[in-house]
Amino acid sequence: MKSISTPERITVVGAGLMGQGITQIFASQGHAVCLTDSNQDALGSAKDRVRTNLTRMARGGIDLGADIEEILARISTTPDLATACKACDFVFEAVYEDLELKQRIFSDLDRMCPPTTILCSNTSAISITQIAQQSKNRERIVGTHFWNPPYLIPLVEVIRAEETADWCTHSAYSLLARVGKHPVHVHKDVPGFVGNRLQHALWREAFAIIDEGICDPATVDEVIRNGFGLRLPILGPVENADMVGLDLTLAIHNYILKFINADPTPSTTLQARVETGQLGFKSGQGFLEWAESDMAESRERLANYLINVFAERQRQSKGEAK
Repeated sequence: MKSISTPERITVVGAGLMGQGITQIFASQGHAVCLTDSNQDALGSAKDRVRTNLTRMARGGIDLGADIEEILARISTTPDLATACKACDFVFEAVYEDLELKQRIFSDLDRMCPPTTILCSNTSAISITQIAQQSKNRERIVGTHFWNPPYLIPLVEVIRAEETADWCTHSAYSLLARVGKHPVHVHKDVPGFVGNRLQHALWREAFAIIDEGICDPATVDEVIRNGFGLRLPILGPVENADMVGLDLTLAIHNYILKFINADPTPSTTLQARVETGQLGFKSGQGFLEWAESDMAESRERLANYLINVFAERQRQSKGEAK
């Protein structure tokens, strides 16, 4: 494989929230990015959304490394996939979570892109091996699962499919590290990878607690926010288990695991809410009631928290580099 010059040329397929965010990451780090989507409305508003994100980050004390307009000038857009694929070193797919759609896109990418282009999927749960199934050069297809919002959350899971080549995985990992992300290797391609398996295991138990009437929905969130959730940013479950002692952890598991939900089907309360149109923010009612002001406050609280964390990490990194 030829060596790829830096900065690499990036193509992003899908101009939704994740695609816009991934585009922002690479443009902010000096890369020319071509964003493509068949939806003209999403494509047309993408740069304005990136500008809004960058402006908010700058106001929050984050050093963008360049003028906002300079970053935006690195972003080009086209509705034509073939045009977007002509001269790129990496493609990041960020379309709707539909296996057939992703298979079709990767088959097209494999046919249209230069032979050295690395093809990455941002799927949050679908098997990368399945996504690559209809492509000829499956050795250059790898999973790169960003988390929303991708420009503020550092983690990217790099998932090796059954036929992904070593050089492909290492190249994707290296690129992500160089643009300031926190990539991790996922060695086995399983649905949900690592992060979403952990996240949805917690959600399953949370919803089961509501199903069983152990407490109300708001209390579930109170317990997490004001209890073990406070430790999670600095103390993961593995380190925590070592800290308290694996003998104690084993004793607790021997007692409690048989009482924890292991149902392979979704929560009955969750299903009932969806069936009656109680979809959360989308409808103003989910497990909780949501007025417009409540939804705005929730989004604002999350954004401010993530910006503050990002800014603090940036300050610490600069301090360590001195």
